[in-house]
Amino acid sequence: MGAGSNILFKDESYEGVVIKLTKNFSNISILNENTIVAGSGVLDRTISEFAMNNNIGGLEFLSCIPGTIGGAIRMNSGCFGREIKDVLISVQVLDKTGKVRTIPYNNINFSYRKCDLPKDLIFLSASFKGEYKEKKKIEEEIVYLKNKKEMSQPTQVKTGGSTFKNPEQKKGLKVWELIKQSVPSDLTFGDATISPKHSNFLINKGHATYSDMKKLIDFITESVKDKTGVKIDLEIIIVD
Repeated sequence: MGAGSNILFKDESYEGVVIKLTKNFSNISILNENTIVAGSGVLDRTISEFAMNNNIGGLEFLSCIPGTIGGAIRMNSGCFGREIKDVLISVQVLDKTGKVRTIPYNNINFSYRKCDLPKDLIFLSASFKGEYKEKKKIEEEIVYLKNKKEMSQPTQVKTGGSTFKNPEQKKGLKVWELIKQSVPSDLTFGDATISPKHSNFLINKGHATYSDMKKLIDFITESVKDKTGVKIDLEIIIVD
């Protein structure tokens, strides 16, 4: 795992091994004038800032995505009309036999918040494409996107980011709208509650347990299905 920004663990001990990719997977460099190579543990916003400082545009949207590059590739993370697949060139992986190999972008099938790379691969690094752009213009775009996010999403609070995916079977429907019309905005289970700023963000007000969060998630899922007939799926990953 990387930053763990979209993972919900049970409160009990996990019966297994958790490998967190940190310092040794946080290198970042320029391959050529418009290509960046980054370790899978590099934060998405760090890629965006690095690109800005090297006059590489096209990666500004990454400044608004929590988590690391590895997680972004696995989930095909995106915001404001762009996704990681739009800037990815290739990903370097370690398979279960210990073999390191490089997988080009065009050998990966990306879709909404997922890709078809096997779950037993460990992402080591990836390369990304951009285009020349003046640093000042990149900075202005990053500030614009961050302000846009600040206005519509909760920040500086304990949250796992977007909890549910937008329903693929109902194009154009936004999951936050379905939640808003199906669930009381002040609903709480323990310290787990719904953000008043964006109903697809669940907040830990202080000491929410796994059970609190899971009850809230289940209640929302059932309420949306009963109220609208739409089945919504989790974007976050639950490890139990």
